Amino acid sequence: METNLKGKRALVLGASKGLGYGIAQGLAEEGARVAIASRTMEGSKAAADKVGALPFVCDTGKSDQIDALAKDVTAALGGVDVLVLNSGGPPPGKAQGVTSEQWRASFEAMFVNLVRLTDHLLPGMIERRFGRIISVISSGVIQPIPNLAISNAIRPALVGWGKTLASEVASFGVTVNAIAPGRIATDRLKQLDAANAERTGRSVEEVAAAAKAGIPAGRYGEIAEFGAAAVFLASERASFITGSILRVDGGQISCT
Repeated sequence: METNLKGKRALVLGASKGLGYGIAQGLAEEGARVAIASRTMEGSKAAADKVGALPFVCDTGKSDQIDALAKDVTAALGGVDVLVLNSGGPPPGKAQGVTSEQWRASFEAMFVNLVRLTDHLLPGMIERRFGRIISVISSGVIQPIPNLAISNAIRPALVGWGKTLASEVASFGVTVNAIAPGRIATDRLKQLDAANAERTGRSVEEVAAAAKAGIPAGRYGEIAEFGAAAVFLASERASFITGSILRVDGGQISCT
């Protein structure tokens, strides 16, 4: 399938590893000019060298770094056609006892500043009458995940914003979608499995085996599989898909 992404300019947040890296790699393989952003320049450079991208630094919890990223990437690429909003996951934990400070900090990093970055880059997409905004969310938006209360509470806000924005910009050739990963084999998943093991008194191997048993595909997903889904949504072939959530979960989530 021809994606027509050659020469398109893409900015992928949280792309030094994991899901963001998989998306950046997939876009680069399709000929897109990719900018990678992560919390450290060391991480961004290492990933950028692997996929042939440009490295940038951005902590989504800091609005000044969001503003600088929009300015620097625009200067380097001349604009952004594909924007992938991928913030780091918050620490695992229950809904009880989360401090107000933690709620505010997570909301800034996982919602407010992602919207801020989009507002910087969206006018160029509208002017060029082409744009792809893709939010990496969580299957917890559809079916809350135990012990991930902060993520379960905040990521739905990004979905509601995205669906609303989608209807506002569709006539300009700009689509706004979200991808909900299931259990994809990343360092983040290892962290969550380890936390679950500690919380329940089981081994990590037992936790992973039980999780895989609940996935119809019988395994964890691969980073490249997730990246491929994002590449499709970024492509011209996906021009009639907007305001949607694409689940990449091996059939794990049974509700819609």
